[in-house]
Amino acid sequence: MGKNFNIIIVGAGMAGLCAANEAASLGAKVLVLEKEKEIGGSSLLSGRFMAFAETDLQKKEGIQDSSQLLIDDMLAVGEGKNEAHLVEAYGKSQLETYKWLVEKGVEFHAVRAASGHTVPRGHTITPLQAITTLYNQAIATGNVTVVVEAAVKRLRKNSDGRIQSVIYEKDGLEFVVKGEQGVILTSGGFSKSNEMLESFAPQLKNALRIGGNGNVGDGIKLAWEHGAWVRDLPYLQGTYGFHPTADGPRKSQAHAFYKGAIIVNKFGNRFVNESISYKLIGTEALKQPDNTSFQIWDQTIMNESVPGDALYDFDNLLQLGLIEKANSLKELAQLIDVPIEQLEKTIAKYNEDVSKGEDSEFGRKTLTHYFGKPKQINEAPFYAMRTTAAMLATYAGVAVNEQAQVLNPFNEPIDGLYAAGEIAGGFHGAGYMTGSSLGKAAIFGRIAAKSALAKLVTN
Repeated sequence: MGKNFNIIIVGAGMAGLCAANEAASLGAKVLVLEKEKEIGGSSLLSGRFMAFAETDLQKKEGIQDSSQLLIDDMLAVGEGKNEAHLVEAYGKSQLETYKWLVEKGVEFHAVRAASGHTVPRGHTITPLQAITTLYNQAIATGNVTVVVEAAVKRLRKNSDGRIQSVIYEKDGLEFVVKGEQGVILTSGGFSKSNEMLESFAPQLKNALRIGGNGNVGDGIKLAWEHGAWVRDLPYLQGTYGFHPTADGPRKSQAHAFYKGAIIVNKFGNRFVNESISYKLIGTEALKQPDNTSFQIWDQTIMNESVPGDALYDFDNLLQLGLIEKANSLKELAQLIDVPIEQLEKTIAKYNEDVSKGEDSEFGRKTLTHYFGKPKQINEAPFYAMRTTAAMLATYAGVAVNEQAQVLNPFNEPIDGLYAAGEIAGGFHGAGYMTGSSLGKAAIFGRIAAKSALAKLVTN
């Protein structure tokens, strides 16, 4: 293998592989370094949603959406803490990227409504199919070399101050390679780094750790050494919806609350508006006594189970013994060890409010964000799932601009350094719209490649 390439990409998940394909299409010679044995990273553990608007799948279902509505939803869910110019760049490129992925062979199966959606826009994929397809497409160009079990240790600048050289280890040996046009970091976040989580998010000490094994923040440290600024660290939150037995490969996840379930603590009391971002719900759940909460729903909601869906396959979780089923609320309360009278009182109050069209306790008006109408919980049998928050992804990281250039504390680009995917901060702010993580990985992976290779293409 030669030592010089046009571009070096650190990380072979959704962002890295999209960057590699885009770079190869521009005629670049590309090296992708992946420290794990297998490609994919946290992208393989994702909830399978990608947020796109105005697609053929939406039109087929009669769903009216737009790039502007998608942008507005992301900013609303992020409570205005996200960088508007990054969200707008997402909106500008999202439909073209969806079509590009389809052309590459990525299969989209259905459209679902999920957290932060005014209308259904969660385009479901099978992560392994998507990652494998993008990998095969990249290799087939003849311009992309992928090296696994290659841990990047440091980045180095050339005499002009441009980041070009990458030092990595493989099989106990150290190698130095050069990316003439720069380096793209697509190495994920730090959901598996107890050190970094304790430093930046001590409030998440009770959250499960189920992110990709390689997500220990090493990519962020590579950028920090060269002056990178960071964004969104104050908004680090766990993802709500996981059964306590979830460990990553076993997702054991349900979002019945976005279908109409309520969430209660060990005392049978609601404590949150169930329609808000599951990141914000997770923050409130971790504050509950003994870190214990339950999703509660009835047969009407159970009938909306979607086989094979990452968030809505309730029947599968029931078969796995992770959901309790009872013919009465009294029996259900006994099964989950919640005070019977209080659970019945909570549900009676909720049902009364639903009938009046107003949630007097927490202001719930929809199923999720601005989509759907709450429904009463009154049709036996009844169901409950013990649920907690997990650190699946950190959604915070190095500062970037709309060209995916990494920025220093003065908002100046660090010459030769780009970032895309989970490692990049500023997109999500205080909340998170389902599907925007994989979406931004694909969109900004491509943008990073175009930016890095702009001069090569011009010449």
